Amino acid sequence: MSESTDSSTNGPGPAANEPEDTAETPAQAGTVPEADATVPDAGDVAPQESVTEAEVAEAEVAEADATEVESAEVESAEVESAEVESAEVESDVEATVAKEVAPAAEAVAEADATAEIAAEAEVVEAVAEADAEEPVATEAPAAEAEVVEAAAEEPAAEAAPAARPVVPSPSALARPRAPKPSALRPAAPAAPAAAPAAVTQAAPAAAPVAPPVDAAAAAEAETFGRVDEDGTVYVREAAGERIVGQFPGVTPAEALALYVRRYLDLAAKVGLFETRLESADLSVKEIDQTLGKLGEETAEPAAVGDLDGLRARVEALSGRAAERRTALEEVRAAAKAEAVAARTEIVEAAEKIAATDPGKMQWRPAGEELRALLDRWKETQRSGPRIDRTTEESLWKRFSHARTAFDRERRHYFADLEQRNTAAKIEKEKLVAEAEALATSTDWGPTAGAYRDLMARWKSAGRASRKDDDALWARFRAAQDAFFQSRDDENAALDAEYGENLKVKEALLSEAEKLVPVKDLAAAKAALRDIQERWESAGKVPRGDVQRVEGRLRAVETAVRDTEQAQWNRSNPETRARAEGAAAQLQAAIEGLEADLAAAQAAGDKRLAGDLETALAARRSWLEQVVKAAEDSRG
Repeated sequence: MSESTDSSTNGPGPAANEPEDTAETPAQAGTVPEADATVPDAGDVAPQESVTEAEVAEAEVAEADATEVESAEVESAEVESAEVESAEVESDVEATVAKEVAPAAEAVAEADATAEIAAEAEVVEAVAEADAEEPVATEAPAAEAEVVEAAAEEPAAEAAPAARPVVPSPSALARPRAPKPSALRPAAPAAPAAAPAAVTQAAPAAAPVAPPVDAAAAAEAETFGRVDEDGTVYVREAAGERIVGQFPGVTPAEALALYVRRYLDLAAKVGLFETRLESADLSVKEIDQTLGKLGEETAEPAAVGDLDGLRARVEALSGRAAERRTALEEVRAAAKAEAVAARTEIVEAAEKIAATDPGKMQWRPAGEELRALLDRWKETQRSGPRIDRTTEESLWKRFSHARTAFDRERRHYFADLEQRNTAAKIEKEKLVAEAEALATSTDWGPTAGAYRDLMARWKSAGRASRKDDDALWARFRAAQDAFFQSRDDENAALDAEYGENLKVKEALLSEAEKLVPVKDLAAAKAALRDIQERWESAGKVPRGDVQRVEGRLRAVETAVRDTEQAQWNRSNPETRARAEGAAAQLQAAIEGLEADLAAAQAAGDKRLAGDLETALAARRSWLEQVVKAAEDSRG
């Protein structure tokens, strides 16, 4: 018999036959009508069960639909969107059943029971792919068993009357796909014709139950279970035996196959988690969720095998998972600490920028650096590990405060700068107006001085905005250049005119320089006086040559004047008298020292004699200088 259904089969299994809202007891399952029961009245027809395209139809064998009994194969199904009205369908179904039920019943009687086993094998494989936590099916298999037994014991001859159709076995109903909701509408009576044909295709030989992947593991798992006479399956645990399901009408090996396969699936899940725990990059959340699910699935599973050993493996995994969780948490904590350090570095860099003196701040580079720091913050927030909300908010507040402080200081700075620029612009506009007014002046000296004053005032006025400052400076410089260009042009014309005067004065310089050195003071003075008179008569020289020629003439005049002063010093009577008086005093002193020296030498006083000799030498040197000065003064 089939145990459950997947998306490709319509046959009901244990899970498909269980009611969704209320549990049906084995005793209630025994109320399924036997195969020789008469067709119930239209008023006894149960509502059809809903069928959708995405789900496998769940047939209710316990409360068979009147339409199913008459058609001998149509599964009871109720469409959620529309109920098939039993009274309208019943008349068409009865006519069809009257023609086809007899040969169908005969085919059922002759079909080998092994065909049902083949269908059950397909369903067992489907169950293995289904969720391992499928509720234990102990009621519906018993109901199916009674239906199968009734179908098997029904003689072919008794199936001839149309009023006593044979109920097809669940294995025969397991082959067709679940009809779509559109198929259960008024066109449904055409469906029964397909069922007898499907039933008559009996397999020539018994199909074995699909073997588990690991035969040795399956054989070992079977030692933990048993099946009693009525198909109830038990599993042996440390706490004793426990009923895991009921699968009547098949051999014990076949009954155990499904539950062993469930055990192997659970064991495979545990083994997979063991492998992933060692190698995969699992998160703490995945570890906890997987452990919790495995704990629930191995608590009281509807499976046969070493469940105690499986639970022990899960328990051991809990310890290994705790170690892995600790390691992951350490790695996560280290990553979070690194992320906090990275963001703290960003915040401190922003705070350092914000704390810079506004007067020394390079606003454009600093603004670009702050924008780069914001991009780094976003990148660490997007790609880095998450940090706790409190720390993140605290760091963000600091970062935001630094950016706000920077923006506030920048606004203040540029507001003040705008005020200063405006004031400087007004002041420089006044200076430009004055400079432009002086541009046409021909009073070269005073105007040149006025321009120097304007330049000093320009420098002290401060800077306007770059655009305004450049424009004002261009106007100021243009006015200044116009004035000095006019002056230079006039000086150039004068220089051309004074070129001949320069030649005359250079000739006079050559004549004057021949007087040096002065040998005859009186003649030199007379010649120099004549040269000076002719110098003044020669006129002006070019501006570039004034200092040169004037300097050469002053050098000759200085040489003559120095010679005259030296001669005066020598002929000064007062100077000569002082020199002669000093010479007489020194001579008297020298004579006294000579007498003292002779006395000391006679007395043998060498020390006194040495001192007297030193003093005597000094007086004699002074006397020579005084005598020479006196001779010079006499000429």
